[in-house]
Amino acid sequence: METRECYECKMKLSGRKDQKFCSDYCRNTYNNRLNEDATKYVRRINNILRKNRRIMADLNPDGKKTVDGITLAEDGFNFHYYTNIYTTKTGSKYFFCYEQGYIKLDDDRYMLVVKQDYVK
Repeated sequence: METRECYECKMKLSGRKDQKFCSDYCRNTYNNRLNEDATKYVRRINNILRKNRRIMADLNPDGKKTVDGITLAEDGFNFHYYTNIYTTKTGSKYFFCYEQGYIKLDDDRYMLVVKQDYVK
């Protein structure tokens, strides 16, 4: 009979033939280690998106406001990260970080908006 061992701690396994881990702890530890690089990347991107969202929400408490680009930049806003783009029928593009969004106006000014239910 073939000896099987836990993928994580190398402890001898007994039980089901397709068993790979001796415990939930070993299974979680193994999978967390495998996904560590991807998890770090996703966490970093999510932190940037949450920061962008928070900046817009703080600057736009009433749901619609125009601000200078320098104001956003000074607060640490990163224009390269957003969750989606909404294009109007006229071709204007709104960039959203979750429900908070903006559209670029003239002279480095931005109109901040909150996504409405009818916007998909």
